[in-house]
Amino acid sequence: MNAAARPLPDHPVWRSAPRSIAVFRALQLGDLLCAVPALRALRRAFPHAHIALVGLQGAAGFVQRYGRYIDELIVFPGLPGMPEQSPREQDLPAFYRAMRTRRFDVALQMHGSGELSRDVVRRFGAARIAGFAPRTAGAREPGWWLPWPDSLPEPLRYLALMRFLGLPADDAAPEFPLARQDERQARRIMDEAGLRPGRTVLVHPGARLPSRRWPVERYALVAQALARQGYDVALTGAADERPLTARLAALADVPADAPLRDLAGRTSLGELAALLRASRLLVCNDTGVSHVAAAVGARSVVVASGSDVRRWAPLDAARHTVLWCDASCRPCSHHECPIGHPCALGVGTAQVLRCAQEALVQQGEPPCPIPAAASCASSPGTYTATISTI
Repeated sequence: MNAAARPLPDHPVWRSAPRSIAVFRALQLGDLLCAVPALRALRRAFPHAHIALVGLQGAAGFVQRYGRYIDELIVFPGLPGMPEQSPREQDLPAFYRAMRTRRFDVALQMHGSGELSRDVVRRFGAARIAGFAPRTAGAREPGWWLPWPDSLPEPLRYLALMRFLGLPADDAAPEFPLARQDERQARRIMDEAGLRPGRTVLVHPGARLPSRRWPVERYALVAQALARQGYDVALTGAADERPLTARLAALADVPADAPLRDLAGRTSLGELAALLRASRLLVCNDTGVSHVAAAVGARSVVVASGSDVRRWAPLDAARHTVLWCDASCRPCSHHECPIGHPCALGVGTAQVLRCAQEALVQQGEPPCPIPAAASCASSPGTYTATISTI
């Protein structure tokens, strides 16, 4: 049976083959990467439909990289209460008029639980709409709105939505397509920095929110210990994170012949992904780079400060160790922690180093002792750091 003769999924939203589908997900990179398995299932079900992502301006590179699943980016101006960008409320009337003019056959609400976003999607003027809704709201229109599945990891939520809408959607494998240019540039960067692919560890101390950052002093101790053990340690981050990586480098006491290489602001997203695939290990916060690492098959040790670990931890626990500290205020909604950052301080440097060593040993490295100077644990019994088994 060819694609044109493929039977339609058994759900009323697909009662006629859609020629155009709008997917609303105006979120950052890590959130978009978690939705790739669902977008892949959507494309497999409708190989000839025009699929548009309604998202942030910064998603242009994502749409280009995942062109096999998404045909177009429509930039959403933002809305008060959606913190991913500063809202341009004056642009909303024109945006909604343009969306109604497009007359999409189907619009899917895939921007979180739908507290604010469901009304946004309703105003697109699509012939049929469906997606996530708050549990009480979804009950009023059964079959079209999936009550938000709060207990599932993020990638599995969106696969659950696809199945709710009648699509085959069991493949949760992440992916990150690399272009040859990404790999060539990554090799050039490594050569210029003197990084050996088999001995390189990347340390990424940044995150968009300060409340999600493990202390830079502890990152410095981790980088210092790994450099003293003979690894080539490189610091990564965006251009605006250079002050953070510069401070880390200044704090780390490393041998003159084993300096930390600061690559912050020197790599595109594709080049960073290629660097991750060529490196032995990534040590980072629970932020977008951890999802990129999972998508390219790199190993990682992730410190999750404030985030919902059950929701955001990579699914492959064998390759990705997530360290977190239980605290009653998780998940955190603050830009900066107002109570002394106990979730971050509850994860000690020795713990992170131990997990890094375990990851390296799994790749055939002989075990190295963890320096006593690396210990930076919190007061005993106050908080308990846990290795996630998600």
